Amino acid sequence: MSKRFDRIRSSLTLNMIGAVVVMLALFGVIVSMIGFASFSSAFKREYSTSTYHMADTATTLINGDHIDDYLRGDEEEEYLRTRTYLDAYCKAIHVSLIYVIDVDRSDYKSFVSVFNLVNNSVDNTTYEPWELGYRRETSTAEYEDKYEAIYNKEVPYETIYRRNTSHRVHPHITTLVPVKGSDGEVTAILCMQRPMQELRNAMRPYLRNILVAGVILAVVVSVLGAMYIRRQFVVPIRKISGEATRFSKDNKIGESLEKISRIKDINDLAVSIDTMEEEMVRYINNLTAVTSEKERISTELSLASSIQENSVPNEFPAFCDRQDFDIFATMKTAKEVGGDFYNFFLIDDDHLALIIGDVSGKGVPAALFMMVTNILVSFRTRAGGKPSEILKYVNEDLCKHNRLDMFVTIWLGIVELSTGKVICANAGHEDPAIYRKQTGSFELFRTKHGFVAGGLENTRYNDEEFTLDEGDRLFLYTDGIPEATDADKRLFSVDRMMDVLNNAADADCEGLLRRLHKAVDEFVKEAPQFDDITMLCFERRKNG
Repeated sequence: MSKRFDRIRSSLTLNMIGAVVVMLALFGVIVSMIGFASFSSAFKREYSTSTYHMADTATTLINGDHIDDYLRGDEEEEYLRTRTYLDAYCKAIHVSLIYVIDVDRSDYKSFVSVFNLVNNSVDNTTYEPWELGYRRETSTAEYEDKYEAIYNKEVPYETIYRRNTSHRVHPHITTLVPVKGSDGEVTAILCMQRPMQELRNAMRPYLRNILVAGVILAVVVSVLGAMYIRRQFVVPIRKISGEATRFSKDNKIGESLEKISRIKDINDLAVSIDTMEEEMVRYINNLTAVTSEKERISTELSLASSIQENSVPNEFPAFCDRQDFDIFATMKTAKEVGGDFYNFFLIDDDHLALIIGDVSGKGVPAALFMMVTNILVSFRTRAGGKPSEILKYVNEDLCKHNRLDMFVTIWLGIVELSTGKVICANAGHEDPAIYRKQTGSFELFRTKHGFVAGGLENTRYNDEEFTLDEGDRLFLYTDGIPEATDADKRLFSVDRMMDVLNNAADADCEGLLRRLHKAVDEFVKEAPQFDDITMLCFERRKNG
């Protein structure tokens, strides 16, 4: 039973028909509300207008010049005759009340009854007639405003609707019209209260007709819609669904579904299924070859990564027999292979070369350019000369064979280990940071940069000098550190790098780089690494 209910509930036909019926019901409710509002508004206007005419006719039975006389007890015969006429008129037109009042014009908060005719049989009310001269407070501010408007001749008449019911007062409309004297001035106000039974009685059949018409329309549309939807939607969609299910199991092209329906969107879906099958079969056939090729490339990239890693010094401690200095370096590529590099080697017993570079671009091309540059710098440095001369040689050689317009930033320094004197040259690379044991802090060593290597022939480079005392350190890095970016696109920045270096100044060279790497990782978190990160730290120690 539960499975049958689930099938019925998931039926496309029933769901679509249900949606149509709900939309029709909603449409019927909206139309009924709009029609009811329009009907009510029109009926109320007509009700108000007709009541006004009846009330205005009633004022012709009253002599507006004698209102004060009636209240003083004068003109008694005329008063009784007028009251008789009004009573007969009240019963003849089937209204609940006709009463004439003289309102206190000083503040309109009270009035005196002149005539008061009651017809409780019209609406089963229990009104008691007021005696002549009966004084009463005005019931609401609404009445006060309407009394004032009539006395001031601002309106020809006023209408008040009362829809709230009680045991003695039923829904009604009260129309207020002026009673005028022979001079045209308003001397009293005639109020006529008319039950709203006619309004209610007219609304009931209207709503009943709307309901019956809506039910009939929903049944007819449901039947016709079910037949049309099943033929044009359900059957074609089932065929399409069945073909998609078959293909997911067999992975073979089936019969064409073209022209399965006259509905363009469904027919387009069928054509898309046919096209998808053809493309999927073609994709599956190509996938094996692509996967095989990808595995081959992955193997080659892994080999290239291993070659690149072994192209720079990666065994530490690097100089076990030397106690006069310490050195440590790390390189983390953004891809399998990268364009950063570092190098260090002894030119002779008293001179140590320190090199760090960053090639433009990423991936295999940058890695090849990096290895060529590393070989050129290392070879030329071992041949002797100042750093500026070495970089000039490297730049000229790279420019001759640089068809891809690649370039590399290089910082090259030669340390005289016995004195701590460092001679360096900079080809567009980041400024290094120097730790002074005397001050206990790192500071950037800012110099004038030469142009990047490989970018422009005949470029000249300048040599700079500084001295490292015992306990001083030299920190080299690539722009992958200050430009490391978190998920909110914020940069790690040079300032944050310097803060980490100063906070980790108590660590040795290896510990310093580890703590800086950890700080970068904690800043970046899950954001992808866009650039290679390379660092080198050299510390001069006590000689001997």
